[in-house]
Amino acid sequence: MTIGELCKKQVVTIERKATVQEAARLMRLRHVGDVVVVDEADPRVPRGMLTDRDVVVEVIGQGINPADVPVESVMSSPPVCVYEEDGLIATLDKMCASGVRRVPVVDRHGHLTGLVSVDDLVPLLARELAKIGALIRREQATEVRKTEDTFQDEFAT
Repeated sequence: MTIGELCKKQVVTIERKATVQEAARLMRLRHVGDVVVVDEADPRVPRGMLTDRDVVVEVIGQGINPADVPVESVMSSPPVCVYEEDGLIATLDKMCASGVRRVPVVDRHGHLTGLVSVDDLVPLLARELAKIGALIRREQATEVRKTEDTFQDEFAT
């Protein structure tokens, strides 16, 4: 399964010239912890990322009025992006190497197609690990059953 199939397709974007206050309002309104920053000229291409943590640490925590700060001055740029054809492990490797929890997903032209976060991937990974655990338990049960059958056959003769 590719990241393009796993990612959220509804991505909240904001233009880089918007204020941090506008971004915070948008995050609150859309119930998200990040926005993908785009240019007015081409809103399909991610130019940066702004997270709720950026707002708190870089603006509020320093006593700066968010209404006076453009998003582009505190966004992470260039954004770490993954391609929609990338696999789960490659995506996790890239996120880990970059130290980011959320990444825009782009097509081969660099156009935004989705967003994936660690929070989205944890339940998926948990389900897959549960399947592996079930497989191990089933294999062990099968082995025990075969051993018991062999043992009973030896004493039956």
